[in-house]
Amino acid sequence: MLTADGLAYLTADVPGIGGTIKTRPEDFIVTEVPAYDFSGAGEHLYLYIEKRRRLTTDVVRYLSRHFKVPWDAIGYAGLKDKHAITRQWFSVHFGKEARASEFEDDAIRILAMDRHANKIKRGHLRGNRFDIKIREVDASAAVRAKRILDRVVAEGAPNFIGEQRFGYRKDTHLQGRSLLKGDLQEFLDQMLGRPQASEPENNQEARRAYEAGDYARALELWSTVHRFERQALGPLSRGASLAHAVNGIDKPHRTLMVSAFQSAIFNELLNERLVAGRMGKLEVGDIAVKHDTGGQFEVRDAEVEQPRADRMEISPTGPMWGAEMRRAGGAIGEREAEALATTGVSERELADGDYSSYGTRRSFRMPVREPQVSGGADDLGPYVYAGFELPRGSFATVVLREITKAES
Repeated sequence: MLTADGLAYLTADVPGIGGTIKTRPEDFIVTEVPAYDFSGAGEHLYLYIEKRRRLTTDVVRYLSRHFKVPWDAIGYAGLKDKHAITRQWFSVHFGKEARASEFEDDAIRILAMDRHANKIKRGHLRGNRFDIKIREVDASAAVRAKRILDRVVAEGAPNFIGEQRFGYRKDTHLQGRSLLKGDLQEFLDQMLGRPQASEPENNQEARRAYEAGDYARALELWSTVHRFERQALGPLSRGASLAHAVNGIDKPHRTLMVSAFQSAIFNELLNERLVAGRMGKLEVGDIAVKHDTGGQFEVRDAEVEQPRADRMEISPTGPMWGAEMRRAGGAIGEREAEALATTGVSERELADGDYSSYGTRRSFRMPVREPQVSGGADDLGPYVYAGFELPRGSFATVVLREITKAES
């Protein structure tokens, strides 16, 4: 399985501009583009929130506490980057405007309010707008950046799942595999033990304490920033079972680990096609997606359908493996099944386990819209600005990776 390391480039023949991103939150701004207009009436209070240095789930927790409602009364369309300024809509079932006016948090601001009849559900957005400054470059590098971005717009960007999905130790896909296999001991050992030399010494010490069975000491050593590790260690330090320790971790985070497992398989298959020059080439048995509607169909005659792919109207898809995922046909389907089999996770485990997933198909290409590139300078020095809109679920860091050719 591939995470986000060692992946191929669409524009490998064009040198990148280098540089760094996210020097400060203002350098990476994400603005959600809603899928529909709100009615202005209904039992769901809609809040347009700007956050910085917070996870989306941090906002959910805060809203749940502030409005005194359960987690599942809060709706949001997608997870947003912690190390950025992000603006997105949340819904609160039976939320009161007066209560919203009492909201106080320096890192979370309410920018607007509205109402609608329905809860915001995952995926209920058209996409996201990104406005990004790349630093430690000369502003003149904008010329080469535009050349790269123009090509990405013309051909579609590789729709890799970005490095954020795999965590700072690049192993959340392995943790997801352990959850699917029902191996809770291995899952906890991966999450809480096995120190790496690249980690801060305090984290390594916490992991060594866990491996020694001193769960109380490990809990004490983990800073509050590492909430999920602490959520697992709390029950362990009180003598609870492995299952209680795992279930103590926020459910959205556990779900994200399973998604990381699916993502690693997807990245591997997309990388194979990109290296072979077939990312946008249809093959018999492919499940293609229509970019305008999201509709899917099996490709029976690749030659007939290819002109639509050349116009970026449709693209081949890859598997985000799950029990109800639509299977590809022919040799394509066989390769996808092989990629799953090599992980040691069976289709039955995907369907029947405690962490089963419905699965879905994901486009191998992402349309990149409304591109902008310019050079400039501010109080931190010169930068190259890149702006663009991506469909929901796509990663801006993948586009930036093409521009910079810099691996984090």
